[in-house]
Amino acid sequence: MTDTKLLIVDDDTNICDMMRLYFENEGYKVKLAYDGVEALNAFRAFDPDIVLLDIMMPKKDGRQVCREIREISQKPIIMVTAKGEVFDKVLGLELGADDFVIKPFDLNELSARIKAVLRRYNAHSNTGEEVVRFENIEISRQKYELRIKDKPIDIPPKELELLYFLASHCNIVYTRDQLLDKVWGFEYYGDSRTVDVHVKRLREKLEGVSDKWTLKTVWGVGYKFETLQ
Repeated sequence: MTDTKLLIVDDDTNICDMMRLYFENEGYKVKLAYDGVEALNAFRAFDPDIVLLDIMMPKKDGRQVCREIREISQKPIIMVTAKGEVFDKVLGLELGADDFVIKPFDLNELSARIKAVLRRYNAHSNTGEEVVRFENIEISRQKYELRIKDKPIDIPPKELELLYFLASHCNIVYTRDQLLDKVWGFEYYGDSRTVDVHVKRLREKLEGVSDKWTLKTVWGVGYKFETLQ
């Protein structure tokens, strides 16, 4: 974990100083930002390995910062929300967050979650070509590119990751909770609507592409990428 670069974004200077001291002692290179605009500038200049991102901040809140980071990078993001603060975790997942923590948090637990997210990210990043092909479709996780009938299709990162995962494990049924764990990278508890939303959007993109495979609902269980011929 030595030399891992951590960007901490929070408008509470005391929390920032406390986390900087802790994580520097853990061997991280730490950069602090105190508002959303500063966070985006720091992300570009510092190029962190992972971002710890508070939700409520001046200038741009954490949701907007997460959205803008996802336009340029897939580096992991852990979002932080205060206990009792209104926050839609489904929306956060759809924006591209990799995990959530709630204040007040234990620094040892936070450190363990950062390490777990980094392990998953690095495992995905070092798996070679990462391309799945079926009739009329090519899904590249390395390039984050979907090609249908050899034409590139605009697709959000999490939709592509979900499609890639199902297609690379074709004919295997996964529950919504399993997909949240495998694709979003942590055991998400509570509402799993976000999977249904992503599958619906994928089906709109894939309608009529081929009669040799389909994105299928297994009622009462979950979803699978099914080969038909």
